[in-house]
This record gives sequence, C-alpha cells and structure tokens, in this order.
Amino acid sequence: MDIIQLFVLPIIGIGVATLGTLVGLGGGFILVPILLIIFPEATASTISSVSLTMVFLNATSATIGNYRAKVIDFKTAGLLAIGAVPAAALGAIISMQVSRSTFDLSMGIMLILGSIYVVWRGYRATGPDDGSDRNPNRHITERMGRTYRFYVSTITTASLSPVSGFISSFFGIGGGVINVPAMTFILHMPTRVIAPTAMLLLVLTSSSSLLTRIFTGQFEEGLAPAALLGLGALIGAQIGIYLSPRVNQKLILIFLAISMALVGARQVALGI
Repeated sequence: MDIIQLFVLPIIGIGVATLGTLVGLGGGFILVPILLIIFPEATASTISSVSLTMVFLNATSATIGNYRAKVIDFKTAGLLAIGAVPAAALGAIISMQVSRSTFDLSMGIMLILGSIYVVWRGYRATGPDDGSDRNPNRHITERMGRTYRFYVSTITTASLSPVSGFISSFFGIGGGVINVPAMTFILHMPTRVIAPTAMLLLVLTSSSSLLTRIFTGQFEEGLAPAALLGLGALIGAQIGIYLSPRVNQKLILIFLAISMALVGARQVALGI
C-alpha cells in the first residue's frame, strides 16, 4: 500500500459512509465499484471482504442507535437470520471460486438493478403501515411513544432470507436492496420498523460472512484497506446522521442512481 492510499482510503470511507447513511443503503453499493477501480488486480473475494467490513461497521453503529430508539423487530430479524446467516457463509466461500471478470460482469448487472431500486426508493414506494388484516403478532413501542401493531408470517419470513444473505456476502454490498422491498411489499411491515430491522439483519449476515472469510484466509490481502476505510466510515456515519434532515435526499438519490448505472455499464463491458 502506498502513502496516497493511506490518506485517500479514510477519506473514501468518510464519503461513502456519509452518502450511504443519507440514502439508507449502507454504502456497499457505493464502495464496491470504487474498490474495483482502485484495486484492478484484487480478487473478487478481497473486494467483497473489504466492502463488508465497512458495511458491518455502519450497520453496527446504526443498530446501536436503533436499539436505543426501540424500533427494531427482533423476532422478525431472528427469523430472517435463520436462512440468511448460513447463506452469507456460503456466499463468502463461493466468492473464492469466482474470477475477477465474472465478478465484474455480475457486479455491473447488480449495480444497474440497484440504480433502479435507488430511483424507486427516491419516490418512496411504501407499503401499508398497518401490516395486514390478520390479527397482529408484533407489538413494538418506540422510545418516542408510538406503537406499531402488525402481522408477520413466520413461514414467509424464513423463506425470504437466504437470497439476501447470499447476495450480501458474495458481492459485499449489504442486503438492503433486497430486504427493504421484501419487508415492504411481502411482509407489509411498518415503514418506521423496516430499516432498523434490516440493519440488524445486516450485522448478523456481514459478521457471518467476515468470520468465514477470516477462517478461509480470504482477508489477508484486504485487512489494511478495510481498517482504513472502516476508520473513515465511523466518522462518515455520524456526518450522514447530522446531514440527513438538512439535505434534499431525492436529488442525492437521483445523482447516485445515475452514477451507479454508469459504473454498472462499465463493469458489464469489462466483464464481457
């Protein structure tokens, strides 16, 4: 690692974490394409390992705050973790077998799909806040006093999680791009509860993936970049929290979507 990266990586960590916190995507979708450009010779597993480290730190920080606010649905997060945690470990193992060109192509497709999701999120296509007509089996009272009562299907919840766990781990991007729409349109959870619950799940899946990568020796090359990016992320997350009520998030999301689509097209071209 040269002296330039020593100073640049923490700055990137601050910027990615700030933007990721502002738009509620964790930062993985933003960081991975940057890493692909900065480290053109790095393996797919190294890229995703470095990204997941920063995502884990962001999610952990956010979960601590959400726990204090009492807006996490622990029961649903636990059900989702049943399938997502082992799937995340599997994604970490499979990423070792994938060539860089295949990873570039796959990541490009994911970025283009992700840009569509970012646009959707910008226009806030949200589900009902009452959950379902069925008798509620969740009762959450947040710190500010508001109570949420809603129904979540146990079987449906447990069956959704393996896909998000695998994708989160394989690409190192976090599972919010799958978990948030699923919690909104399939599980019909209240909007206020969705993001905090998704962040807790991300803590569990990213830790599973990172431990698997450590034990299989995938983390040796990316340890230093991950530490520098993680240091910046701890600062950037707090900046994002501060700026969140003070900026126009729709404009940021539009800019982010265009950037993701352009980078995604570049990665597809490199992978073909």
